[in-house]
Amino acid sequence: MAKYCDHAPLYRQSAIYARSGVELERSTLADWVGQAAFLLEPLAAAITRHVRAGVALHADDTPVPVLDPGRGKTKTGRLWVLVRDERPWGGPAPPAVSYLYSPDRKGEHARTLLAGCRGFLHADGYAGFNGLYEPDASGTAPLVEVACWAHSRRKLFEVHAATGSAIARETLERMAALFQIEAEINGHAPEHRHAVRRERSLPLLADLRDFLAASFASLSRKSALAGAIRYSLSRWQALCRFAHDGRLEMTNNAAERAIRPLALGRKNYLFAGSDSGGRRAAILYTLIQTAALNGLDPEAYLRNVLARIAEHPINRIDDLLPWAWATSPRTAAAA
Repeated sequence: MAKYCDHAPLYRQSAIYARSGVELERSTLADWVGQAAFLLEPLAAAITRHVRAGVALHADDTPVPVLDPGRGKTKTGRLWVLVRDERPWGGPAPPAVSYLYSPDRKGEHARTLLAGCRGFLHADGYAGFNGLYEPDASGTAPLVEVACWAHSRRKLFEVHAATGSAIARETLERMAALFQIEAEINGHAPEHRHAVRRERSLPLLADLRDFLAASFASLSRKSALAGAIRYSLSRWQALCRFAHDGRLEMTNNAAERAIRPLALGRKNYLFAGSDSGGRRAAILYTLIQTAALNGLDPEAYLRNVLARIAEHPINRIDDLLPWAWATSPRTAAAA
């Protein structure tokens, strides 16, 4: 918990314990983390299966410096995140997040992250996902792309902050009207969200596209503003997909929120010790962040699960999932 939730690297924890007269080498702490990850791996795999079964998923990735002893410096690994969160449209499935470590950013890792998934994928424009939007041997694409308006807005905001562009400002104001509609219908049933979007959002989207197209025609193709507008227009169909299905979101913020703890940890522990350390981190982040999404105290949850999992039947691993644990009289009493 100190490392993966409170972002305190093991060498710092070792020093904290030493001030209290407790000698705990960093290698000892690392061994304990490794043993915990080994025990929890089947549970993390069960969470991953639950996430992949969702119809509307959110994916993203972030760089992680990894020690590379043979070269005497660090290399850049990746931690990928896949989120299933149906709360914005009142879906019945518990929210969950799965993390995957890879030593690089090749497209094959994106396919591993989303193996077996079917439905919609909220994501940025990473090219590694493109193959998943193409028809497979059955003639059907595994996933349908849902682009992120937060990414589109960010690019225009940066131009406006740097130049004060009136076109960028008006575009941001038009986008704000769309975001306001989303705030009003958050948590409602898919049918209601779809009806509201059809009546109110689709006309705003059509006007916004006309405005962007006319503005783009008047700009130098090399300008930053033209680049920001091009980003949106080139993804327009995927950006507007949310308006046609009440289960979809306007942004990929669910994945970005799941990335945030990784960014905080990276600032403190600077790098992972090895590829195996990256894989351990993915397992523990999966358990901790999924517990938090379900309103649990992650430490109470892990404390109870680690005391039981070694003797727990593997064919009943779902009994230890965070949402099952939260409703179990036995675990509630223990907590």
